[in-house]
Amino acid sequence: MAGISSYALSNREIIERYAPMVYRIALNRTLNTADAEDVMQEVFLRYIRKERFFESEEHLKAYLIRSTVHRCRSLASSAYARHTAALTDEAGETDSGLSALHDRAAVTEAVRALPPKQRDVVYLFYYERCSVAETAKLLGRRESAVKTALHRARQQLRDMLKEDFIDV
Repeated sequence: MAGISSYALSNREIIERYAPMVYRIALNRTLNTADAEDVMQEVFLRYIRKERFFESEEHLKAYLIRSTVHRCRSLASSAYARHTAALTDEAGETDSGLSALHDRAAVTEAVRALPPKQRDVVYLFYYERCSVAETAKLLGRRESAVKTALHRARQQLRDMLKEDFIDV
């Protein structure tokens, strides 16, 4: 079978190369640093435990993205998630794991306020620079559904940002 295997790149190299991406996707999805770290750890543990063969590095990246999204969905539907509340700091802000600069950015806040399905599409399309076709494949949706979600997300972002900038 042609392709790269888990020993074409060492596990350490794969983790070093893809951990930031997996963490960003998990953080975008969970909005919580602790949960994002748990998801990242689980994704890489599952990868290491099973011998996997990939056609290319893009195939490996797609596998890690899909695994991250699936693990985040599992976490969100778990009993743990249904029975816990977000931790807040002294100022009453939710632990988002983003730097203070990003917390203050209106665009970041608006993206975070989107429904999860739209937030995932926006994140993969704009932040990870995946095409519509790649985004559809990674999320297990049709391209038309991704385009619709992008359109709706952009409209919601315009409306939210318009309100923020008018209030200033």
